[in-house]
Amino acid sequence: MFNKILIANRGEIAVRIIRACRNIGIRSVAVYSKEDAKSLHVQLADQRICIGEGPARNSYLNMDRIISAAKNMGADAIHPGFGFLSENSEFVRKCEENGITFIGPTADVIDKMGNKSQARKTMMEAGVPVVPGTKEPVYDAEVGKALAKEIGYPVMIKASSGGGGKGMRVAKSEDEFEFQFNVAQRESANAFGDDTMYIERFVENPRHVEIQIMADEHGNVVALGDRDCSVQRNHQKLIEESPSPAINEETRQKMNEVAVLAAKTVDYTNAGTIEFIVSPKEEFFFMEMNTRIQVEHGVTEMVTGTDLIVEQIRVAMGEPLSFTQEDVKLRGHAIECRINAEIPEKNFMPSPGKVTNLLLPAGNGVRVDSMLYTGYNIPAEYDSMIAKIIVHAPTREAAIRKMRAALDETLIMGIETNLDFQYQIMKHPVFCEGKADTGFIESIMHMK
Repeated sequence: MFNKILIANRGEIAVRIIRACRNIGIRSVAVYSKEDAKSLHVQLADQRICIGEGPARNSYLNMDRIISAAKNMGADAIHPGFGFLSENSEFVRKCEENGITFIGPTADVIDKMGNKSQARKTMMEAGVPVVPGTKEPVYDAEVGKALAKEIGYPVMIKASSGGGGKGMRVAKSEDEFEFQFNVAQRESANAFGDDTMYIERFVENPRHVEIQIMADEHGNVVALGDRDCSVQRNHQKLIEESPSPAINEETRQKMNEVAVLAAKTVDYTNAGTIEFIVSPKEEFFFMEMNTRIQVEHGVTEMVTGTDLIVEQIRVAMGEPLSFTQEDVKLRGHAIECRINAEIPEKNFMPSPGKVTNLLLPAGNGVRVDSMLYTGYNIPAEYDSMIAKIIVHAPTREAAIRKMRAALDETLIMGIETNLDFQYQIMKHPVFCEGKADTGFIESIMHMK
């Protein structure tokens, strides 16, 4: 049993991890920037330590300060949450060098799966279906253009080190390929310090469906069902649900089996997600692997009855998984809406500021993961997500009705949010019929 876990993160995921630690009797340490001194995760943790100024590079991305904080506070493990250093192999190695357990996969696995083109090549060799495209990295627009012609337009140009929609561009013809390639490559270099690109066929009107897996150090790998993350803007997810309304049981079973194969291929341990693109004909192709817990993990917890954060901690302590594949049964339907401090009508402009009044929804089958409280000042330095409203019901139709009620009940005053926008989606016939693909926000809702 770990004595003390330092949470190298902030916001609602830090609060979520602290609560999981409490539930199993492990003490927690919160790190925080000066701007986050009054944040909820700082108040809830057993201990807390400031690691720098507001900008993430000076605080939550500063590896040495976080390692030093863990040693000073006597923490024997670090949970990275998601974002920040959660998929940074250098940070994992620094933890190991200092005798601190990193709650997540090994550095070698992160290296192998974190580079998108390398991950794609690994999956191709393992027999996992991938979107037709390049097997080797691409650095030059002219070389890329020749390869794109072989693949067939339209093509998707992607950054090998990408994430969060950065370094991704669609080229619909040879005439626009060079421009789109150069834009994507510059964006990748600026965001990730890496100009390595790859190219794949662009699957039109796809669904984004992912499989949650958990793996231990004893060779056990279990798939915990699927999540549909198709409702997104600029490749940033807005709504997630489980199970996906876009696939049948036969496809679902095949995707679970392929996800387990993918994880076993790279000797994966801890929580991870295999993400797929699914065509209208239910063809599915490996897209990438996220080597961390995800924002939407609560959706899976609601339909499987598991606690993925607690399971992450147990696996990191060397224990076997507490469940087998036969134990995993999807019960009912769960939906998550990400609540952001932003103004959808103004191109989703962030809206930081002080929360002057707050009422969060409750009731049977309603869960809210958040760091909000009345009087909390949302800083401008970080991501705009401030809460996740998750509902669970026996059927998808009932879950949608419950989400509408939960959104309607939510009151967040003092700032602008996307609550009304999320409610509009919950009422839209295309979403309600389970037909929203990845272009839904732009093409149907007419929001860029």
